[in-house]
Amino acid sequence: MNVPSRTHLVLIPSYNTGPMVLETISDALRVWQPVWVIVDGSDDGSAEALTDLAKHEAALRVIRFPHNQGKGAAVLAGLESAQAEGFTHALTLDADGQHPTHLIPDFMQASRQQPEAMILGLPVFDASAPALRVQGRRVSNTFANLETLYSGIGDSLCGFRVYPIAPLVEIMRRQRWMRRFDFDPEAAVRLRWRGVPAINRSAPVRYLKPEEGGVSHFHYGRDNTLLTWMHVRLLMGFLIRLPWLMVRRLRGLP
Repeated sequence: MNVPSRTHLVLIPSYNTGPMVLETISDALRVWQPVWVIVDGSDDGSAEALTDLAKHEAALRVIRFPHNQGKGAAVLAGLESAQAEGFTHALTLDADGQHPTHLIPDFMQASRQQPEAMILGLPVFDASAPALRVQGRRVSNTFANLETLYSGIGDSLCGFRVYPIAPLVEIMRRQRWMRRFDFDPEAAVRLRWRGVPAINRSAPVRYLKPEEGGVSHFHYGRDNTLLTWMHVRLLMGFLIRLPWLMVRRLRGLP
């Protein structure tokens, strides 16, 4: 039986992932406690199933949104609630079974050793990864590294990460972006601008087929447009911050 941590929790945003979310959460609970899931307006029955599960799992908390608000909004709600209860760090992972729950303790330990840093999953893809998605990640990664003067973001889109809660909540409260699919890359870039170090750790990622329970809400046109606009904004922010970033680099600061 795991002793629930009072500083580090697992945070899982979920939107219409069906039975797979139950498997993901059960796997996470076996290796770490507590686990919180934010049900982002799901109407597939998973919210009710999770609520029932929480009645028997003291280490599981379910936060429900009546309407879908986006991944970033769901994560922010979880972060704010966790911060109010004294948690300092949160590991985020997707509810669709892509991420390696067995590595949660390793990522949490890395965070405990360097609590000022964010621990970023560096995805290791297998044959199930769609080639178009992998190529798109390379484009986003190139921009993210340019926007941070190549200061350590191994992968900008991987959602398997440990964040220090306080700086991320402060960043998100200051602006209205980062509420949907743009959350992961913008969080990494803005935290690096703030001086939060990035530590990359390998994490195998799998893409499940529909017959395996896999669910994807990625929309190539809509979400790539959102990412493009995000990187335009970040590039403008980078140019404004460039002199300050150069000074930090010259002084050897993170």
